[in-house]
Amino acid sequence: MLSMEILKFIVIGLLGGLASVLTKRGVAVFHDGLRPIIPEYIEGRMDKKALMATSFALSFGLVIGFGIPASIAASTVASILLIHSVLLGTDIIGTWSPNTKLGDYIAFGVGALYGVLLLVGLGFIVSAFAMLPVNFLPALGEISTPIIVSFAVFPALVVAYQYGFKKGLIVLAIALVAKQIIIKIGAISILDMKIQLNADGMALLISMTLMLILAAREKAKVVEGQAGMSMLVGLFSERVKRIKSNWLLLALTGGIIAAATSMGMLAGDLISLNLLKDGIKPEAALTALAIAIGFIPLVGTTAITTGVYSPAGMKFVFVFGILIGNPIIAFVAGGLMIIAEIFFLERVAILLEKYPGIKACSDHIRTATTKVLEIALLVGGMIAAEKIAPKLGFFFVVGLYLINKTSKKPFVEMALGPIAAIALGIIVNVLYFLNLF
Repeated sequence: MLSMEILKFIVIGLLGGLASVLTKRGVAVFHDGLRPIIPEYIEGRMDKKALMATSFALSFGLVIGFGIPASIAASTVASILLIHSVLLGTDIIGTWSPNTKLGDYIAFGVGALYGVLLLVGLGFIVSAFAMLPVNFLPALGEISTPIIVSFAVFPALVVAYQYGFKKGLIVLAIALVAKQIIIKIGAISILDMKIQLNADGMALLISMTLMLILAAREKAKVVEGQAGMSMLVGLFSERVKRIKSNWLLLALTGGIIAAATSMGMLAGDLISLNLLKDGIKPEAALTALAIAIGFIPLVGTTAITTGVYSPAGMKFVFVFGILIGNPIIAFVAGGLMIIAEIFFLERVAILLEKYPGIKACSDHIRTATTKVLEIALLVGGMIAAEKIAPKLGFFFVVGLYLINKTSKKPFVEMALGPIAAIALGIIVNVLYFLNLF
């Protein structure tokens, strides 16, 4: 019987290997900006060197400056990798692998090794930080505090983007009142069972429901002579067939992602990552579902027009991984979900054409979650930094945040909070050795 730790390394190795092979073959890449570039290489309009350089430029900074710091900051309780740190790395490995049959084996081997080293490295870094004279790991847990209490805001922001300030404010007010009522009630009794209500989760559920009701009411206006998504599907039918012909490899990868999430190894986004870290699964699943809805138009339309999918599909695999406690069942469910996504790709695209409100809503979800995360992570980073070094924390984070804006190659703003808190923790330990702290 394999131990859970060994099984984790096998799973992350398989994910790294398969995702690298998918990228090497031009079947699936994780970076949304890289997906439209792959056909340029496949169809001979771009050479291998240009593809490699583009992939590295798009992904490397996000792995080092976003995926890994966010994973470290959230791993004060358990080692959970943000999916970006894995699949953006495999994008690079896949595009750099030789375009030969041997290249498949090289991509798989290097990708598997990368996945294993990432998991080992995360545990090593967390253990190493814990041994420093000034242990700042407990303080890093504060980074997630604003995320947990503010993630229910984003549906109201989506409504504000799509339908204006007043409607957005109304949704926010309803969510606020609902949250306060639930805080006041605390728990309800059903058939002698006492059920504790989570105010943040219920506020998110209510605001999301209002957002979807508003979006579903908006239907497409038929304009004579206007080319719709159905015509787009017809134009790119060969590219859609290319995705469908690779369904098995895509299903295996999606199944492994769901299984890894079920095992507590992976998270698909920063909000659910921090909720999972604190063991708040229902809200994490709800957040993952909202983000998956947001990725339907992006992944769907780029898949149809480029013939390139995402190794995580439309991200519904993370919802299954969070909700299903058994990794084998999660693997099967995740694989079937990817198959369903692929074979219903054209129908999803046509449905989005009929309900432009849902499509626009999905586009705004990505923007809104990014905005909420930027603020929440910055505030969380400031709280953590101030806890690490009182009277220095706020100064350091605000200073780094503003100086970063002047850089020619700035860090992703979402990563600034975690990066600043981790950097200050290291600086404080250096100051300790110099007898200045």
